[in-house]
Amino acid sequence: MMAITENDGGVLLHLRVQPRASRNELRRDADGRIRVAVTAPPAEGAANKAVIELIAKVLAVPKSTITLKAGERSREKTLSIAGLTHQELLARLDSL
Repeated sequence: MMAITENDGGVLLHLRVQPRASRNELRRDADGRIRVAVTAPPAEGAANKAVIELIAKVLAVPKSTITLKAGERSREKTLSIAGLTHQELLARLDSL
């Protein structure tokens, strides 16, 4: 599956989340898949909140522009990020 797709006014970011990790980190696999590790537990939406905070920090965008579109209770999540193009997102990820 493509990790990044464009939608109206932004992009959809498809990623795999590992809750209760030893540290917070975002990485891209060789095949383009995006993986996010967060220290927060998956209970009561804590991991979802931590994922949004980490993505906002790494991509230098406001948290308010990020919405969880799919995967609230799954490790496979889809985030919508308003105001970014596919190319801008790739450039920010490549700078990591």
